[in-house]
Amino acid sequence: MTTETYIRQIDTEAALSTKDLAVYYGEKQAFSRGTISFPRNQISALIGPSGCGKSTFLRSLNRMNDDIARVEGQIMYRNLDINNDKINIYELRKHIGMVFQHPNPFYKSIRENITYALKYNGIRDKQVLEQKVEESLKAVALWDEVKDSLDKNAKALSGGQQQRLCIARSIAMQPDILLLDEPTSGLDPISTRKVEATLQELKQNYTIIIVTHNMQQASRSSDYTAFFNMGRIIEFDKTPNIFTTPKIKLTEDYVSGNFG
Repeated sequence: MTTETYIRQIDTEAALSTKDLAVYYGEKQAFSRGTISFPRNQISALIGPSGCGKSTFLRSLNRMNDDIARVEGQIMYRNLDINNDKINIYELRKHIGMVFQHPNPFYKSIRENITYALKYNGIRDKQVLEQKVEESLKAVALWDEVKDSLDKNAKALSGGQQQRLCIARSIAMQPDILLLDEPTSGLDPISTRKVEATLQELKQNYTIIIVTHNMQQASRSSDYTAFFNMGRIIEFDKTPNIFTTPKIKLTEDYVSGNFG
């Protein structure tokens, strides 16, 4: 296993950073030595072979691993180490939202998918709720497709529409950071491009960290890329550097298809 690593120090404000992050499932260490800073209002892609720790790492960033793993090290957000017992997990997830691999809209109307969490958090004004629905759906380029069927069950939407709805549902709470775990893996190329276009628009207001197995997606959609292998971050740099002039031979082998 290579001991070489290259982690670029970003020259802009960090939205989130980790220091010596390690994740254990029982006695098995699934991820180790994770020290990295993600730049604000940029898209950072996490790439690497299956089982290399990308999703494990991503899920740690908003404490989704709490019930299934032990997470050590620091996760710094707004000058707070959010990897401690005093953090209110539910409040944290308002700031760091997550969208999963498979679209998981609620078995409710399109409108209710957006308003459910807002109502739960005390927003009752109908005008405010309707405005949030429109704003969130417009942000993911879904408004024109569904504005006349907001009371339709979300499960009736296509897979790509469902995934964009799930992103809209996340941003309705106005998080600071969006975590996406292979959000386009089950989508056709047209739906994939629509989601990618949505992310490009969203990065004006959000910091986005995305796990993807799609190398073309990482190269065309992200600003920074981290290459993971065997539970470690091997290299992190601006995306053009990762795909054209990587510092580490293992990264070069992976992105050129000579890996394994």
